[in-house]
Amino acid sequence: MDVRVQAEPFDPGTEAAAFTAAQGARAGAVVTFTGMVRDAEGRLDRMEIEHYPGMTERAIAAIVAQAAERWHLLDALVIHRHGALRPGAPIMMVATAAAHRAEAFAAAEFLMDYLKSRAPFWKKEVTAAGAAWVAAKADDEDALRRW
Repeated sequence: MDVRVQAEPFDPGTEAAAFTAAQGARAGAVVTFTGMVRDAEGRLDRMEIEHYPGMTERAIAAIVAQAAERWHLLDALVIHRHGALRPGAPIMMVATAAAHRAEAFAAAEFLMDYLKSRAPFWKKEVTAAGAAWVAAKADDEDALRRW
């Protein structure tokens, strides 16, 4: 199980290939998801993400451990960036490995929902018109409640 909170960019393809290769023949399924900085209205200059080092990693590691136990994961990877990120940049990645696809998919969705709504990150959108903190969304809360 690997949790990384980092400012540095990462290559999702390279990370997925390394994660998959590390599983060998023991996994029947590997699921990966990469979240990107979205600019739906074409006005975003950057997304600024803040966190408390140490606290954030511990919180994510705890939820990864919960997912691993609940869905019998063989392995998991969570990468989440912080700092200033431009539109189109990978912001986070989740990878799960399990004996069967249902467990790998469910655990990946659970981790993504947790990261979106409960992981201790604070996001600010910066445009030419100014900056605004990103508020929690009801859809994200609804997604988390299903678990």
